[in-house]
Amino acid sequence: MPRCHNPFHSRRRSVREEEVNGERSSKHESEAEADAPAGPSRKCQVEASMKNELENMYRHIEDIEIAMMTTRRVDGHLQSRAMATQERAEGADLWFVTLEGTQKLRDLTTDPHVNLSYYKDRTREWISVSGIATVTRDREKIHELYASDWGAWFPKEGDPRHGTQDDPRMVLIGVDVHAAVFLEVNKPQPVVLFEVVKGWVTGSTPEIGEMHHVRK
Repeated sequence: MPRCHNPFHSRRRSVREEEVNGERSSKHESEAEADAPAGPSRKCQVEASMKNELENMYRHIEDIEIAMMTTRRVDGHLQSRAMATQERAEGADLWFVTLEGTQKLRDLTTDPHVNLSYYKDRTREWISVSGIATVTRDREKIHELYASDWGAWFPKEGDPRHGTQDDPRMVLIGVDVHAAVFLEVNKPQPVVLFEVVKGWVTGSTPEIGEMHHVRK
Protein backbone atom coordinates (compact mmCIF):
# COMPACT_ATOMS: atom_id res chain seq x y z
CA MET A 1 0.00 0.00 0.00
CA PRO A 2 1.26 3.55 -0.67
CA ARG A 3 2.62 5.51 2.26
CA CYS A 4 2.89 9.27 2.69
CA HIS A 5 5.44 10.94 4.95
CA ASN A 6 3.86 13.46 7.34
CA PRO A 7 6.61 15.74 8.67
CA PHE A 8 4.25 18.55 9.66
CA HIS A 9 0.79 18.88 11.12
CA SER A 10 -1.01 22.04 10.01
CA ARG A 11 -4.23 23.72 10.96
CA ARG A 12 -5.87 27.12 10.49
CA ARG A 13 -8.34 29.08 12.57
CA SER A 14 -9.56 32.65 12.56
CA VAL A 15 -7.99 35.13 14.98
CA ARG A 16 -11.30 35.36 16.79
CA GLU A 17 -11.55 31.58 17.19
CA GLU A 18 -7.94 31.52 18.38
CA GLU A 19 -8.73 34.06 21.10
CA VAL A 20 -12.11 32.72 22.19
CA ASN A 21 -11.81 28.95 21.97
CA GLY A 22 -8.27 28.66 23.30
CA GLU A 23 -7.33 25.35 24.86
CA ARG A 24 -10.88 23.96 24.50
CA SER A 25 -10.66 24.06 20.70
CA SER A 26 -7.15 22.60 20.70
CA LYS A 27 -8.34 19.74 22.92
CA HIS A 28 -11.23 18.94 20.59
CA GLU A 29 -8.87 18.96 17.60
CA SER A 30 -6.50 16.57 19.35
CA GLU A 31 -9.35 14.21 20.25
CA ALA A 32 -10.65 14.28 16.68
CA GLU A 33 -7.21 13.50 15.32
CA ALA A 34 -6.78 10.64 17.77
CA ASP A 35 -10.12 9.12 16.70
CA ALA A 36 -9.51 9.57 12.97
CA PRO A 37 -8.13 6.64 10.96
CA ALA A 38 -4.38 6.83 10.42
CA GLY A 39 -4.33 5.02 7.08
CA PRO A 40 -2.30 6.04 4.04
CA SER A 41 -5.18 8.04 2.57
CA ARG A 42 -5.46 10.28 5.64
CA LYS A 43 -1.68 10.69 5.77
CA CYS A 44 -1.69 11.84 2.16
CA GLN A 45 -4.44 14.34 2.93
CA VAL A 46 -2.55 15.70 5.94
CA GLU A 47 0.65 15.96 3.92
CA ALA A 48 -1.17 17.79 1.13
CA SER A 49 -2.70 20.20 3.65
CA MET A 50 0.73 20.76 5.22
CA LYS A 51 2.28 21.50 1.83
CA ASN A 52 -0.45 24.04 1.09
CA GLU A 53 0.18 25.83 4.38
CA LEU A 54 3.94 25.81 3.82
CA GLU A 55 3.55 27.16 0.30
CA ASN A 56 1.29 29.88 1.69
CA MET A 57 3.91 30.73 4.31
CA TYR A 58 6.70 30.79 1.71
CA ARG A 59 4.63 33.11 -0.47
CA HIS A 60 4.31 35.60 2.38
CA ILE A 61 8.00 35.30 3.26
CA GLU A 62 9.02 36.01 -0.34
CA ASP A 63 6.85 39.13 -0.27
CA ILE A 64 8.46 40.38 2.96
CA GLU A 65 12.01 39.00 2.44
CA ILE A 66 13.72 40.51 5.49
CA ALA A 67 13.62 38.50 8.70
CA MET A 68 14.74 39.27 12.21
CA MET A 69 16.86 36.26 13.16
CA THR A 70 17.08 35.66 16.90
CA THR A 71 19.82 33.52 18.41
CA ARG A 72 20.90 32.78 21.97
CA ARG A 73 24.31 34.05 22.98
CA VAL A 74 26.74 32.10 25.13
CA ASP A 75 25.74 34.23 28.14
CA GLY A 76 22.11 33.15 27.68
CA HIS A 77 20.78 36.46 26.36
CA LEU A 78 18.92 36.69 23.07
CA GLN A 79 20.12 38.75 20.12
CA SER A 80 18.29 39.63 16.91
CA ARG A 81 19.46 41.05 13.62
CA ALA A 82 17.98 41.67 10.17
CA MET A 83 18.71 38.96 7.59
CA ALA A 84 17.64 38.70 3.94
CA THR A 85 15.92 35.42 3.08
CA GLN A 86 17.55 33.82 0.05
CA GLU A 87 16.02 31.85 -2.80
CA ARG A 88 14.54 28.47 -1.92
CA ALA A 89 16.87 25.51 -2.46
CA GLU A 90 17.30 21.92 -1.39
CA GLY A 91 19.05 21.24 1.91
CA ALA A 92 17.03 23.53 4.20
CA ASP A 93 13.61 25.17 4.41
CA LEU A 94 15.06 28.69 4.52
CA TRP A 95 18.51 29.98 3.57
CA PHE A 96 20.57 32.97 4.72
CA VAL A 97 24.12 34.14 4.02
CA THR A 98 26.50 35.82 6.44
CA LEU A 99 30.11 36.89 6.86
CA GLU A 100 32.61 34.52 8.43
CA GLY A 101 33.40 35.38 12.06
CA THR A 102 30.10 37.09 12.92
CA GLN A 103 28.47 36.83 16.32
CA LYS A 104 25.52 34.82 15.02
CA LEU A 105 27.85 32.02 13.91
CA ARG A 106 29.39 31.89 17.39
CA ASP A 107 25.89 31.75 18.87
CA LEU A 108 24.88 28.84 16.64
CA THR A 109 27.88 26.73 17.64
CA THR A 110 26.49 26.53 21.18
CA ASP A 111 22.74 26.63 20.44
CA PRO A 112 21.35 26.02 16.94
CA HIS A 113 17.77 27.00 17.86
CA VAL A 114 16.60 30.16 16.09
CA ASN A 115 13.47 32.23 15.66
CA LEU A 116 12.72 34.13 12.47
CA SER A 117 10.13 36.90 12.54
CA TYR A 118 8.69 38.78 9.58
CA TYR A 119 6.30 41.73 9.57
CA LYS A 120 4.52 43.54 6.74
CA ASP A 121 3.55 47.00 7.97
CA ARG A 122 1.14 47.74 5.12
CA THR A 123 -1.16 44.80 5.84
CA ARG A 124 -0.22 44.04 9.48
CA GLU A 125 0.59 40.47 8.46
CA TRP A 126 3.33 38.70 10.37
CA ILE A 127 5.17 35.38 10.51
CA SER A 128 7.04 33.68 13.34
CA VAL A 129 9.19 30.64 12.57
CA SER A 130 11.12 28.48 15.02
CA GLY A 131 13.67 26.01 13.76
CA ILE A 132 17.13 24.50 13.86
CA ALA A 133 19.97 26.25 12.05
CA THR A 134 22.84 24.52 10.30
CA VAL A 135 25.98 26.34 9.23
CA THR A 136 27.64 25.30 5.97
CA ARG A 137 30.59 26.50 3.93
CA ASP A 138 29.80 24.22 1.00
CA ARG A 139 31.10 26.07 -2.06
CA GLU A 140 28.73 24.28 -4.42
CA LYS A 141 25.70 25.40 -2.40
CA ILE A 142 27.08 28.94 -2.16
CA HIS A 143 27.47 29.02 -5.95
CA GLU A 144 23.89 27.77 -6.32
CA LEU A 145 22.41 30.45 -4.07
CA TYR A 146 24.74 33.32 -4.94
CA ALA A 147 23.13 36.60 -6.00
CA SER A 148 24.94 39.63 -7.37
CA ASP A 149 23.66 41.90 -4.58
CA TRP A 150 25.60 39.88 -1.99
CA GLY A 151 28.66 41.91 -2.91
CA ALA A 152 27.29 44.92 -1.03
CA TRP A 153 27.58 42.99 2.25
CA PHE A 154 31.05 41.55 1.61
CA PRO A 155 33.43 44.53 1.33
CA LYS A 156 36.54 44.25 -0.82
CA GLU A 157 39.65 43.88 1.32
CA GLY A 158 42.38 43.24 -1.23
CA ASP A 159 41.32 39.80 -2.42
CA PRO A 160 39.88 39.73 -5.97
CA ARG A 161 37.44 37.01 -4.85
CA HIS A 162 35.80 39.33 -2.35
CA GLY A 163 32.17 40.00 -3.24
CA THR A 164 32.09 37.21 -5.80
CA GLN A 165 30.66 33.71 -5.47
CA ASP A 166 34.17 32.50 -4.63
CA ASP A 167 34.50 34.80 -1.62
CA PRO A 168 35.93 32.54 1.13
CA ARG A 169 34.21 34.64 3.81
CA MET A 170 30.71 33.67 2.68
CA VAL A 171 28.92 31.28 5.04
CA LEU A 172 25.41 29.89 4.63
CA ILE A 173 22.87 29.34 7.39
CA GLY A 174 20.16 26.85 6.57
CA VAL A 175 17.08 26.70 8.81
CA ASP A 176 14.86 23.64 9.07
CA VAL A 177 11.41 24.73 10.22
CA HIS A 178 10.15 23.09 13.40
CA ALA A 179 7.00 25.19 13.83
CA ALA A 180 5.52 28.37 12.42
CA VAL A 181 2.55 30.62 12.96
CA PHE A 182 1.46 33.43 10.69
CA LEU A 183 -1.39 35.87 10.24
CA GLU A 184 -2.89 36.14 6.77
CA VAL A 185 -5.04 39.19 6.02
CA ASN A 186 -7.39 38.85 3.06
CA LYS A 187 -9.45 41.95 3.73
CA PRO A 188 -9.12 45.39 2.09
CA GLN A 189 -7.25 47.91 4.19
CA PRO A 190 -10.36 50.07 4.87
CA VAL A 191 -12.07 46.97 6.31
CA VAL A 192 -9.03 46.15 8.44
CA LEU A 193 -8.96 49.71 9.76
CA PHE A 194 -12.69 49.51 10.53
CA GLU A 195 -12.16 46.25 12.46
CA VAL A 196 -9.33 47.80 14.48
CA VAL A 197 -11.40 50.88 15.34
CA LYS A 198 -14.42 48.72 16.18
CA GLY A 199 -12.30 46.63 18.51
CA TRP A 200 -10.95 49.74 20.20
CA VAL A 201 -14.45 51.17 20.70
CA THR A 202 -16.18 47.95 21.79
CA GLY A 203 -13.30 46.33 23.63
CA SER A 204 -13.53 43.24 21.41
CA THR A 205 -10.75 41.50 19.50
CA PRO A 206 -10.45 42.82 15.92
CA GLU A 207 -11.17 40.17 13.29
CA ILE A 208 -8.56 41.16 10.74
CA GLY A 209 -7.49 37.80 9.32
CA GLU A 210 -6.77 34.14 9.79
CA MET A 211 -4.09 32.51 11.93
CA HIS A 212 -2.20 29.62 10.35
CA HIS A 213 -0.19 27.06 12.32
CA VAL A 214 2.40 24.67 10.92
CA ARG A 215 4.28 22.30 13.17
CA LYS A 216 5.97 18.92 13.21
